[in-house]
Amino acid sequence: MSGGATPTQSGIPLRSGDFLTLTHALEYAAQGNTGCNFYTSRGKLSASISYSDLHRQSSALAKRLLSLDLQRGARMAIVADTSPDFLRFFFACQLAGFVPVPLPISIHLGGHDAYVKQLRRLLQTCGASAAMAPEEIVPFLEEASSGLDLTIQGGADVFASLPEVSHDLCPLGQSELAYIQFTSGSTRWPRGVEITQEAVLSNLSGIIQHGLQVQAGDRCVSWLPFYHDMGLVGFVLGPVASQLSVDYLSTRDFAMRPRQWLNLMTQSKATISFSPSFGFELCLRRLAERDRDQFDLSHWRIAGVGAETVRSEPLLQFAKALEPSGFNEKAFLACYGMAECSLAISFAPLNQGLMVDHVDGDYLSEHQEAISLDAEDWNVSPNIRESHYVNCGDPLPGCDVEIRNESGDILPERHAGVIFVKGPGIMTGYFGDPVTTQEVLSPDGWLNTGDIGYCIGRSLVIIGREKDIIIINGRNIWPQDLEYLAECLPGVRPGDTSAFSVSNSSGEESAVVVIQCRETDQRKREQLIEELKPIVYKELGIECFVELIPPRTLPRTSSGKLSRSRAREDFLKRGNWKESSELVMDASSSVSSASL
Repeated sequence: MSGGATPTQSGIPLRSGDFLTLTHALEYAAQGNTGCNFYTSRGKLSASISYSDLHRQSSALAKRLLSLDLQRGARMAIVADTSPDFLRFFFACQLAGFVPVPLPISIHLGGHDAYVKQLRRLLQTCGASAAMAPEEIVPFLEEASSGLDLTIQGGADVFASLPEVSHDLCPLGQSELAYIQFTSGSTRWPRGVEITQEAVLSNLSGIIQHGLQVQAGDRCVSWLPFYHDMGLVGFVLGPVASQLSVDYLSTRDFAMRPRQWLNLMTQSKATISFSPSFGFELCLRRLAERDRDQFDLSHWRIAGVGAETVRSEPLLQFAKALEPSGFNEKAFLACYGMAECSLAISFAPLNQGLMVDHVDGDYLSEHQEAISLDAEDWNVSPNIRESHYVNCGDPLPGCDVEIRNESGDILPERHAGVIFVKGPGIMTGYFGDPVTTQEVLSPDGWLNTGDIGYCIGRSLVIIGREKDIIIINGRNIWPQDLEYLAECLPGVRPGDTSAFSVSNSSGEESAVVVIQCRETDQRKREQLIEELKPIVYKELGIECFVELIPPRTLPRTSSGKLSRSRAREDFLKRGNWKESSELVMDASSSVSSASL
């Protein structure tokens, strides 16, 4: 592969993910000359591996793993660095009959002690028998696994020294687990999602055939973490099952130099790349005006957006800014999914860009019904508060979706409720946690996603997480609306806010907006607070408490999403408030001492 894998299938018929197991998918991909390339933050190619070499090296490693005499189905934890080693170990587990468990590599969740504690709990939760980590993470792994019953743990070199067995491999079968995927933990402690071979291959087939309509000659670029469902299923397993080349940039390197994402898209003429909304926002924020015509993004036919509620405003800003580089806003492809469904649930239509539904925000809050707004509505009622949500398209074939109210009744079109999903890609449960499994997964296979949304025909519109809803005086207030109003103010960047509610001893709820603020002038800080409160009251009809905190202190999940639940916990711990009933009265003095 001269400077990287070639983007063609070399005459091999393009498959649509219709395999029985991931081993079969890898065997298919190994027949061509496509593969994976790994790049540094400076855009330098650091490693390259063809699928043919990946199959050969994974097979050899699998025979070494079998020398450990672990039980079939034993879990092997793999700290998921963006490197060829992760791919080798993941597929070696498939071939050896073990279940890989990708673990996060990030240590931004509170430093050394917090990361060690996180690793230890994940190792215990999945009952790992073995664990591998990249060399720089081995000390963390050793500390985290101290006293645990692991047969072996260490870097790739430790496993390379194992002897190879002579007998044939017996790969994981269709009904066996393919992997355990930990959720991002945005609303609770991460759970280990059990995904079978049959489930993930069914989901991949739907993604490849219907969601993306993959074509011969497509090529992928990804900076998404391998321990996240979109990074693992979408951009590790998906390219293998469709025999596409993929260029990787690590998540950490993307965060430091997001323009390298666009450089890779330009260099490889890639056609497919996905990101949560905040990735596009970060990329645009770091680009100087003079740089916005320096790329060639004309080949980018699918700019997928998912993993969190899709925000149309920053995406359209991204499209406008990068239009001189050939980016077409119709490339945006909104989708909806979650680890509990392998990955994907629904995709918007290709080549149409973002489909935004404009609704009466007040009516939605009070009656949980999304009344569409058109020009006539605005002429009749100019004071209607508009809310807008991105349409995430139709469910994949074989996937059924219902919107239900608190009583479990199925709601009609445009009525907001909890999204329930049923289909072949659904998890079998949370590993070792039958109680939580029963809470979200019914005996007949319906999954409670915990998300709020509504349908337009068969299409899904996502509003947000059920647990994040702010209820004040019987009205549903979506935290995204509060955060959006704050981010419209000068000096407040997208992703720098978190909204939630707190209650007093009487159970009364008050809205809170926490803002990462870079301003040091006390007068200007107070001015920001005083500017936001009347805007919130005018737009949403509620009072709110505003707290300013230092930059880079809002908590994030392992996949990089802001965690409102943990932001609320941190807010309560800081104690910069009195009784909830006093929050509104004291809002004028709500500059956090922690931010000074």
